[in-house]
Amino acid sequence: MPQRVLIVNDDAFELATLSASLRLHTVDVIGEAHTIPIAQNLFKSLQPDVIIIDIQFCGEEGVSLARSLRKSKPDLGIILMTSSPDLRLLGLKEKDIPLGSKIILKKSIADLLVIRDSIALSTKSAINKEKMAWVDSHGSLHENAFTSVLSDFTDIQIETLRLLATGLSNAEIGRTRFVSEKSVEQIVARIAQHFNFLPDRTKNLRVLITGEYFKWLGAPRH
Repeated sequence: MPQRVLIVNDDAFELATLSASLRLHTVDVIGEAHTIPIAQNLFKSLQPDVIIIDIQFCGEEGVSLARSLRKSKPDLGIILMTSSPDLRLLGLKEKDIPLGSKIILKKSIADLLVIRDSIALSTKSAINKEKMAWVDSHGSLHENAFTSVLSDFTDIQIETLRLLATGLSNAEIGRTRFVSEKSVEQIVARIAQHFNFLPDRTKNLRVLITGEYFKWLGAPRH
């Protein structure tokens, strides 16, 4: 019996496109939700076997919604979709992700059969309480199938990068993290080295670093 799928995404185009495409691939999509109340009501009334949810759903942490739904249905299969190859950029750690979740990097998937196959595996993974796993374009499961320059960043560097990208000064970041401004300056310098940014008086280093942050977050570039 095919698994019944609920898709949750606040981007109307992505929601409609993914739903229609999966149905063409014989996936039993029983509902679509673009707000949290609709998602909760549809989940309660339809009791899907699997949910596909955007991690940044409704500008909030979609993982929180996934966790609450899993709590009410322990064998719920969870497919998380994201534009970022490193969950730390979203303020998330592996322990935050429900066990058995399959994580798909949106731009990496050219074949929807990969998503269909992940759906088929997701409930089994939930029941067996497997570790979360990234799914690459070949359907391979890895702890993180998308290694990048970000893999060399420490958690402290990622946190500093996130704070810098919000517009905080080094002094403000220092107060937030309870470290000296000098320590923040050193961390920012290491971040710049990771991105291969050389000292250049004609360019604003913080602007360049912020641009990299939003690029890896998956924000559209114009």
